[in-house]
Amino acid sequence: MSPSATATFPEPASNGSTKNIPAAKIATMPNTTTIPLGASTKPETIEDMAGNWSNFKFAPIHESQVSRAMTRRYFADLDKYAESDIVIVGAGSCGLSAAYTLAKARPDLKIAIIEASVSPGGGAWLGGQLFSAMIMRKPADAFLREIGVPYEDEGPDSAYVVVKHAALFTSTVLSKVLQFPNVKLFNATAVEDLITRTDDNGNIRIAGVVTNWTLVTMHHDDQSCMDPNTINAPLIVSTTGHDGPFGAFCAKRLVSMQHNALPALGGMRGLDMNTAEDAIVKGTREIVPGLIIGGMELSEVDGANRMGPTFGAMALSGVKAAEEALRVFEQRREECAAPAGMKWGA
Repeated sequence: MSPSATATFPEPASNGSTKNIPAAKIATMPNTTTIPLGASTKPETIEDMAGNWSNFKFAPIHESQVSRAMTRRYFADLDKYAESDIVIVGAGSCGLSAAYTLAKARPDLKIAIIEASVSPGGGAWLGGQLFSAMIMRKPADAFLREIGVPYEDEGPDSAYVVVKHAALFTSTVLSKVLQFPNVKLFNATAVEDLITRTDDNGNIRIAGVVTNWTLVTMHHDDQSCMDPNTINAPLIVSTTGHDGPFGAFCAKRLVSMQHNALPALGGMRGLDMNTAEDAIVKGTREIVPGLIIGGMELSEVDGANRMGPTFGAMALSGVKAAEEALRVFEQRREECAAPAGMKWGA
């Protein structure tokens, strides 16, 4: 259960006393904020440590301090992001590119990223067939320059650039996204369903996501009922990849709920780089009110070709998804606003 607005978290100090920190205060602190523990700290440098390992010793700690330092922040984040502005489902190259673009453009928005895997990044830690290099077709090199990833360019007549290791791209965009104070990544967390609302004309729009620990989601068939949690948001950006255990989730859920906007999956077609990448970027859009789909999940919606080991469309589909989100956000937020006299929240 998320902490209430009046809840406090006790923090042990070195002298044995405790200091109560309000949950509401923690929830509004930027990620870079340091909460004093009551003890003085002497900054150290690596140079200071060099050659002095015989006298090396970590600062003393009590195990409960570690537990509380983790859990109070996580529960504060659950409380803060229970009402988000935008939820991004899937932290692969497309989702992370969308998160970066959104967070940079609108630092006032609360952006939650839900990733089923423990490790974000999707399939973008390696290139094709487990090779290291990442290929990006031009003009996606513009996004590499935007986030400061170096690359090799074989000249003005070359159709692509090469990042020496895919992990360099993924780790860079991931680190930049996580440094934004208005972004929270909930990894090892699966989206199990969509929150829907029906208007007076019977039209369905998306108003949030239903979540659970990924390990719980994977064991619903062999354990007793384990109910989920929820995050309300007026806009969802789904970038879960092509069909798979967690892939194309939102697209498949639209089909299973018999939404008239997507009566059946289009089914991803065979590999054709020249056709696929253009189609994915151009087709990135709001599929139903409140749900934007991009990246390879879109190939399952539109029946587009796969592009294989080239990543330009993933980055630029994320940029396009962010652009689409900013275009419709205010309207979707107004549609999800609480009725007169009511207030959502704690």
